[in-house]
Amino acid sequence: MIIVQSIDDRATVLRQAFACFPSGVTAICALSVDEPVGMAISSFTSVSLDPALLSICVQNTSATWPKLRAYPRLGLSVLAEHQTAAGRRLAMKNGDRFAGVEWQTSNDGALFVLGASAWFDCSIKAEVPAGDHTVVLLEVHGLQAKPDVPPLVFHGSRFRRLEVDELTVGA
Repeated sequence: MIIVQSIDDRATVLRQAFACFPSGVTAICALSVDEPVGMAISSFTSVSLDPALLSICVQNTSATWPKLRAYPRLGLSVLAEHQTAAGRRLAMKNGDRFAGVEWQTSNDGALFVLGASAWFDCSIKAEVPAGDHTVVLLEVHGLQAKPDVPPLVFHGSRFRRLEVDELTVGA
């Protein structure tokens, strides 16, 4: 067990505690005039079915988000378990994030990572300041889901895979 001894320890301990909760790995991307723009996001959640809404959280220090938020459509890809390399590349601070990452775009410029478990074609509905992050509410205009393609999982500051449990609920 970790106990916070001082206010200086809080950020470190919070980061460790947040790492106890597994999350999916997503990429939010668009096509600029001459190149793809995007980044990895691990704080993604569904919000509403009607209207179709989801949310992501973006660090206020992100240099990529100000570029992405200027586009009318954004592609959110739920990375699949075999896309660890893409997840690492898209999480880089510098360098070519799309080297070796296969992608395609919609007519509106939303960019999607090929092979992902799901795609969401989105536009920004609202942005809410939240401490050192911004909560971005996205409206879903189109989607594609591949429920049989297992997602990439981020847990304990590492990429992981889900284990298939042959037991069924209620059996």
